[in-house]
Amino acid sequence: MNKKVYNVDICIIGAGSAGLSVASGAAQLGRSVVLFEANEMGGDCLNYGCIPSKALISAAKKAHVFKKTKAFGVDLKKPNIKFQEVQQHVHNAINTIAPADSQERFEGLGCTVIREYAEFKNQTTVISPSAIVTAKRFVIASGSKASVPPIPGIDDIPFLTNETIFTIDKLPKNLIIIGAGPIGLELGQAFSRLGSSINVIDAQPPLVNLDKGHSDILIDELKKEGINFHYPVKIKSLKRNKSGLSVELENGKTIQGSHLLLAAGRSPNIKKLGLEKANVVYDRSGVKVNKSLRTSNKRIYAAGDVTQGMGGFTHAAGYHAGKLIQNFYFSPPLMGDFLAKANISSMPSVIYSEPEFASIGLTEKKAEKLSLKVKCLTWSFNENDRAISELSTLGGVKIIANSKGKILGGSIIGEQAGEMIHLISMAMVNNIKISGLAKIISPYPTRSEAIKRASSSYYTNVLFSNRTKKIAGFLSKFH
Repeated sequence: MNKKVYNVDICIIGAGSAGLSVASGAAQLGRSVVLFEANEMGGDCLNYGCIPSKALISAAKKAHVFKKTKAFGVDLKKPNIKFQEVQQHVHNAINTIAPADSQERFEGLGCTVIREYAEFKNQTTVISPSAIVTAKRFVIASGSKASVPPIPGIDDIPFLTNETIFTIDKLPKNLIIIGAGPIGLELGQAFSRLGSSINVIDAQPPLVNLDKGHSDILIDELKKEGINFHYPVKIKSLKRNKSGLSVELENGKTIQGSHLLLAAGRSPNIKKLGLEKANVVYDRSGVKVNKSLRTSNKRIYAAGDVTQGMGGFTHAAGYHAGKLIQNFYFSPPLMGDFLAKANISSMPSVIYSEPEFASIGLTEKKAEKLSLKVKCLTWSFNENDRAISELSTLGGVKIIANSKGKILGGSIIGEQAGEMIHLISMAMVNNIKISGLAKIISPYPTRSEAIKRASSSYYTNVLFSNRTKKIAGFLSKFH
């Protein structure tokens, strides 16, 4: 078979969030683009991650509503869960969004889309079964996959991952989840609400890198809903049995389950890329990049989950893509490719559980480790009138600021936390100090007013000090 030869401006490996965003931007700027993807267009987020999980979570919330309505004077009956129809809802969501990421759309933009695995032949060439591509620049955007921990017996267990759990046609009776991170917690709560018995196992406490007070609120709520947690504990072995499997823990406990879901982290898709031939430095955590996302090969860049410590979120992948387009096509030539830096210090994240848990920047604990003097500003939803009227007062807002009012981080636990974190993100990205958040005019009643209240508390001690009272008393004599 004679391979077709391409010489283009940019060659991209991977049609997930990062790869598609780079391809779209470059093609619409009139650049020639070759895009490789051997699996599903849209990558993990569309097909196995963000979209299907949020569709499942939404269905689970609807199933859970009946438990919350009596306090409002509304008595609903327990729902009848039709799991195959729930899964159809999940796939309907994927299918509705899929055209935006389709091969046809990107070919319509002018991209050459090749549905094959690709690898580097050398430092300047990528090959696939049918193509040879040379390019001015290359972007590795091959994403990540679920990690498989080295547990004795794991090879004998037909486990599920986020790539397969949305294809099962029967609701798991007893679902065991290895990993108490965002994926494990989100899917654990969703399947619990749909009727599964859930056991979550982790070698360390859940969400150790997030605000502990807010993490504890979420875990306590999940426990109240009936989810069983086992941490910190290591797994001794996995065994198959008639009912499915058993998990033997090192603390002596044995847990029986019908299904096993692995949610113990992600691994970058770097095998078979031929990175050694391309002189690209990498390790098991991903491709090494500098702050401009360039690898050890000056022609090759990486974006999204495949990068070391720079990815992890779909919105991070989109952010990376924007920086690459800026550097490739809008940086003055004499300045090189290093004007736009990928700064993830203000990268927000959300766990789409109920309550939602959103965070950004430094936690109070992290600030202490860095020996930073900070103020921890809080406002509880039990002091928020909208939350009170909706009987949804769990949680609150926490903002971390330094002595000069610079915002270093924030955390929100509660309903709509994922929507509210935008305000803190906007302030941090635009270097707006805490005074800027305190000045916003919040429509009443809204949950976001809690951010203004927390920000305003930065000035409480000064505003109502004895000195200020004396000044106010003196000036009042002239009015």
